[in-house]
Amino acid sequence: MLKLNKYSTMPRVNHFQAVAIILMCSTWPLKVTASSHPKNVAHKSAISLKKAHTVYKSLSYAAQQRRYNRALLLAQEKVKRSHATPVIKGDAQDKAAVRAQNRIYIEQHPEWFATPYRPHHLQDGSGFAGNEHLRTVTEQIITRLQHQLGKQYVWGGESPEEGFDCSGLVFFAYNKLLAAKLPRTANEMFHFRRARNVADNDLQRGDLLFFHIHTRNKADHVGVYLGDGRFIESPRTGERIRISSLNDDFWQEHYLGSKRILTDNTVL
Repeated sequence: MLKLNKYSTMPRVNHFQAVAIILMCSTWPLKVTASSHPKNVAHKSAISLKKAHTVYKSLSYAAQQRRYNRALLLAQEKVKRSHATPVIKGDAQDKAAVRAQNRIYIEQHPEWFATPYRPHHLQDGSGFAGNEHLRTVTEQIITRLQHQLGKQYVWGGESPEEGFDCSGLVFFAYNKLLAAKLPRTANEMFHFRRARNVADNDLQRGDLLFFHIHTRNKADHVGVYLGDGRFIESPRTGERIRISSLNDDFWQEHYLGSKRILTDNTVL
């Protein structure tokens, strides 16, 4: 309790008492006159302190209530999402019938897909170079790359007229035939979400090979696998676009990993 008289000076107050004083001055103004008694002032100060305490508690409760409401909304959203994924009930025959009906719907509504619909999307579970269209796209990209053989390395280059750096060559050859466009730099390509990791013993024609030449864990060089341990690359300043061997000691020492970008879900 604050004890004030006409001779006292303002004592040091804590945060809670400061709130009480603000409330006294704003919401509960006291008319101090010469006839005002110190006991009356102290009594009204005590009432204001109680009111301030009540306000402080109510604000804390409101904050808790907001947290509760946020958690409730999050739980409701999770329920909606779980209901959004249909669950096919019944035996294997019933499920097969539903899938067959879904294929009919898909053929009738190609606008549902960001890329052109092809029936083998549902027949080829791998989505890799096991179908004719994907092989055709892969060969078109390889042909675009081979047409650049012998051209000068140019840092930042990404066109046949000016030349290419390593990622610029890949950027030029792939993006014209991809629905999901590759980013520009080698490290961004290495972390591209639509690209799939590839085991060393599962490399296919058209896979991207990444190397760390000047860094430890960051991809700063990229080439395109051609098969039989060979890849095409735009190496460095002073060199020309060429075909190299992945089995060379230098490339084995700096090899970072491989990514597959050519799938049914990414090509046009």
